[in-house]
Amino acid sequence: MVPISWYLILSAILFSIGVAAFLIKRNIITVFMSIELMLNAVNLTFVAFAQQWHMVRGQIFVFFVMVVAAAEAAVGLAIIIAVFRARSTLNVDQIDLMKL
Repeated sequence: MVPISWYLILSAILFSIGVAAFLIKRNIITVFMSIELMLNAVNLTFVAFAQQWHMVRGQIFVFFVMVVAAAEAAVGLAIIIAVFRARSTLNVDQIDLMKL
């Protein structure tokens, strides 16, 4: 059996990679993927604690977070496509929606 500390370390590493990518990358797709990576790292923590305490509540919470993340992915990708069509770029620094 794998100890819970390994899951928590993996979750912390994934979350740190997501934060670093969010702060460093300038492509809106990469920023979007790093947000999803952070959500999945939190989900891994919920599942690890739910398994450790033999409670289903954490796994049910993960299910709802995944549903919200799927909806967010659909809406986010639609917004990204709309921004790309309007600005012809996905660079975060070059997107200024107030200017035409």
